[in-house]
Amino acid sequence: MTHLMRIILAAMLGLSLSTALVHAEARLMMVEEQGCPWCERWKAEIGPIYPKTAEGRIAPLFKVMIRDPLKDGITLNSPPIYTPTFILLNDGHEVGRIEGYQSDEFFWWFMETMIKKLPKSAQIDPGA
Repeated sequence: MTHLMRIILAAMLGLSLSTALVHAEARLMMVEEQGCPWCERWKAEIGPIYPKTAEGRIAPLFKVMIRDPLKDGITLNSPPIYTPTFILLNDGHEVGRIEGYQSDEFFWWFMETMIKKLPKSAQIDPGA
């Protein structure tokens, strides 16, 4: 269903747009802190390409500082301790996490593993 059709349907049914467009959402939360050398290495090696990958389209990245309070609607299995920590969320609930950054191969392997834990419908690359 196209975005325009959803808007029209919402208007016809008398629903708010936000109600009509609610759906499961996968996101990748990067927990970082100022001066973290491994965070900077990830940003240099993976950061520029991440949004262009299937993983980046399936689970768009957002960043938070380790000491900042979590946004409403996010539920973690435990608080992050290390930076960087990458936490895959589905509808705000933790699916899995990567603690630290060792290399690009390590990161991509764990991302692939975590994405397989998402519901099948959330594993589909929206850009494919």
